[in-house]
Amino acid sequence: MKKITRNICFALLLGSMGVSFQSCTNKLDILPEGAPSKASYWKTKEDAVKGANGLYNLYDDEDFYGRGFAWFLNASDDMVTGRNNAQAENIRTFNRNYIGGGYTESQWQMRYAIIKQANEILRYVPSIAMDEKLKNRILGEANFNAGYMYFQLAANYADERAGVPIVTVENMDNEKATPRAANVEENYLHIEKLLKSAADQLPFFDELDVADYGRAHKVAAWAVLSKMYLYKKDYKNAILYADMVINQGKRGLEKSFTDVFKAANNWGPEYIWSVTSTPAGTDGWGSILPGVMLTNGAWGLYNGWGYYMPTKELYDSYETGDARREATILKPGDKFMFFGSERIFAPAGSATCDMQFNKYMEPFSHPSPIGTHVSPNGNHMATDLNVPLIRFAEILLIKAESQIMLNGAGAGDKELNMIRKRANLIEKTGMTLTDLKRERRNELAGEFSDRHRDLVRWGDAEATYAKPLHTYAMKNGSGMPIEFAGRKFDPKIHHVWAVPQQEVDNSAGLIKQNQGW
Repeated sequence: MKKITRNICFALLLGSMGVSFQSCTNKLDILPEGAPSKASYWKTKEDAVKGANGLYNLYDDEDFYGRGFAWFLNASDDMVTGRNNAQAENIRTFNRNYIGGGYTESQWQMRYAIIKQANEILRYVPSIAMDEKLKNRILGEANFNAGYMYFQLAANYADERAGVPIVTVENMDNEKATPRAANVEENYLHIEKLLKSAADQLPFFDELDVADYGRAHKVAAWAVLSKMYLYKKDYKNAILYADMVINQGKRGLEKSFTDVFKAANNWGPEYIWSVTSTPAGTDGWGSILPGVMLTNGAWGLYNGWGYYMPTKELYDSYETGDARREATILKPGDKFMFFGSERIFAPAGSATCDMQFNKYMEPFSHPSPIGTHVSPNGNHMATDLNVPLIRFAEILLIKAESQIMLNGAGAGDKELNMIRKRANLIEKTGMTLTDLKRERRNELAGEFSDRHRDLVRWGDAEATYAKPLHTYAMKNGSGMPIEFAGRKFDPKIHHVWAVPQQEVDNSAGLIKQNQGW
């Protein structure tokens, strides 16, 4: 399987059309530079495949699903920054001084770059003479990636007052920037169209050749549709597409929670959509999140960055006996394997929190893992573990939440008990939305499922963020427990993030900042 992962990652690297992120002055930053001219490109099957490969190129960028996007997750009550970092604290405290800083400024333009690549495929590939089955898959990959990018953009930047720009084949050549959609509902309609088209065009995962694992597939499109409908509060359709994943998608739960986060199970039953990753080559390829969350300095053996540390509030939220707690969190005194030897966890001296996420540690557990399980480049800490973006357990949680919202307490018991049983917890009846919120938190902590966005959409963010957060046992110089002060969250402003300043500036006034920011 390591060979398979390496093949697809290097295919994506070598086959992609170059994309530059230099800011431009009169357009939304979505134009690829250095690509072949249109006159010489988009003629053959090979061109179409290379174009599809380019959809995934940015999955290797450290700020895509490694550090940059995770700064938004760091606003939740599940984690603190872990190191003294002023810009990071501005983000998690909703201080507008973060606007224009490098940590999150590229999130918008990177996603629009993928949308641009998808639009190129949708414009040119239909006219290429090639195998129709392969053509449909490539068009489906374009529709899926565009739909997924729009979903993440809409979730983070759009509301009922203003959506995000909808850039299509028809308007992508406009000299002026594309204005924002009227509202998030317009974005949802466009996302729905893209993902339904993708689902119609894409094969099931088990119909892909092994060398193509990591490409978009039908069930991934259904899964994102289900999550989009949940965010839209269209619970009937959220259930409809969750059921399609559950009943037709040939997916399921891993037998144990820890199995989800083993590289051997990258393509196991729980997989729906992940960041395909590998330690191969000089730099590795894929998500560096495992190394970003690794204790700063990694006890002298590697270059962990020590960001996104779990809070005592997260630790205490687990029920007694929940197998997910120790599988998710390392606390002082816990034993774990690292570089082939058993260690007792202790935080770095520079850490501001005394715990670490444990979910992504399996690649580091092996003897001499560098080059075989962990990237040789300690500044690009990709591993052989594919970092999940959406997995089967989340689909069960989406269905359970939607059923509770429609039919009240107990309506999600079946799905919630499937998750509880795997966590070695007793089954319960009559579970409420409060139970659902805890199960979602405990199952998905530290993942890109986005606890912050959950708290916002539930209306819980203001009250939750007003409360202080704590370390497990760390004390300050006066011997007092370390406390992270509560934060002021204004639900009329902070329910969306600020539009990156360069997009506002470069659009000649067409792209407006979110109100209040």
